[in-house]
Amino acid sequence: MNRPKREAAPAMRATDRSDSADKPDMAGLQIEAFLSWLAVQKGASDATQKAYGADLTQLAVFLREQGADLARPGEVSRKHIQAFLAWLFRRGEAKSSMARKLAAVRSFFRFLLRSGRVSENVAAQVRNPRQEKHHPRALNVDETFALLDTPKAAPPSEAHAARLLCRDLALAELLYGSGLRISEALSLDLDDAQLRSRVLRVMGKGSRERLSPLSDTSCEALAAWLAERSYLALPEEQALFVGARGARLNRREAARIIAGLCRRAGLAFTVSPHSLRHSFATHLLAAGADLRSVQELLGHRRLTTTQRYTQVSLEHLIRAYDQAHPRSGKK
Repeated sequence: MNRPKREAAPAMRATDRSDSADKPDMAGLQIEAFLSWLAVQKGASDATQKAYGADLTQLAVFLREQGADLARPGEVSRKHIQAFLAWLFRRGEAKSSMARKLAAVRSFFRFLLRSGRVSENVAAQVRNPRQEKHHPRALNVDETFALLDTPKAAPPSEAHAARLLCRDLALAELLYGSGLRISEALSLDLDDAQLRSRVLRVMGKGSRERLSPLSDTSCEALAAWLAERSYLALPEEQALFVGARGARLNRREAARIIAGLCRRAGLAFTVSPHSLRHSFATHLLAAGADLRSVQELLGHRRLTTTQRYTQVSLEHLIRAYDQAHPRSGKK
């Protein structure tokens, strides 16, 4: 099915531009107040604040084109929000992006409702776009071991490359061994890794802190990396994982690292950092771990979020049944 062609973003009319030159951007001020509240009261990350700010600014521009104004939120109706989603669809936005934008609008109107600026949350009356079911690729156990163990068999002879490989393997071990989100792993500081206690202090979504256990191989990989880290890190840098220039490692570099380990392991495909977290959960459930324990290890707020992984585990069990049970009829 072909995706609809992108429409151009609605442009401001000349009268809008002349008005905005004389008046303060009240919609922008409302959005800024909301983002401040989101940071202080909800502990939203910088990435969330940036995404929500962009989403609400896009809505404000769209509403002006429709003759409404986010600066007068009481005049915004459910139909305005539905029209905004329809416009996003015609532009070819992914349904996951549309859902995130709707979540931003709902949260914004919830903030306005609590502060008495609107009498109802009109965005809460709009249903989420139906999402395509998509799971990141989960590695099987053999593929995971190949990714983590093969590079150790032939370490680089050059010292700088060997240090980078120590870092790369430590990062991959944490993503798989502790089931961390990539944002959680990259936000770790030196004092968050407690090797003697074999735990990590992890700051998860919504600034929720948890302690995550460290596997034996994770401890070994971290110890090897910490012995080399000082050769790469800038003097005042506190990040556990640093890039080639000595500052905190970023998401793009991390994605390249995991893809590089896939290639070194001889895998016929590459995976994202999140696939290692997905594999962690899938392997635990396949081995019989209970759902509540996996929920705590993953740092999920709701059990329903963890239940997404049970589908992959169930498919694994069905395949095992079909291959082994004498009455399956699919041998």
